[in-house]
Amino acid sequence: MTSAFKKMICRFLAIALITLPFQTGQASMIGTDQVNTAASVQLDRNLVSSYLSRAQTVNEFQVLGLNSQDAIDRVAAMTDDEVSTLAGKISAVPAGGDGLVLLILVVFFIWYFAFRR
Repeated sequence: MTSAFKKMICRFLAIALITLPFQTGQASMIGTDQVNTAASVQLDRNLVSSYLSRAQTVNEFQVLGLNSQDAIDRVAAMTDDEVSTLAGKISAVPAGGDGLVLLILVVFFIWYFAFRR
């Protein structure tokens, strides 16, 4: 009985080795544009989240009746293109010049993308 079991296991392993592929993964080079895109998206997310965690922004959220953590969670749920657009608008505004307009834009984008679905 032990001999029959060993033969069955050996046959199974032989068939498995013949039919299953030896190499399942494939390594290849990635382009620098793919790496740079991922890095720039992460920088944009960091920019927006740092803007949302500022004391002035948190105070404005409280005045409007919004929770700042909900806003950060909603930004985390945005797509890469949406975050890049929002970060571009934050970077384009002069320092202290149009802070209220920018804050209104941030709140609008968060509201629009959160309740659009």
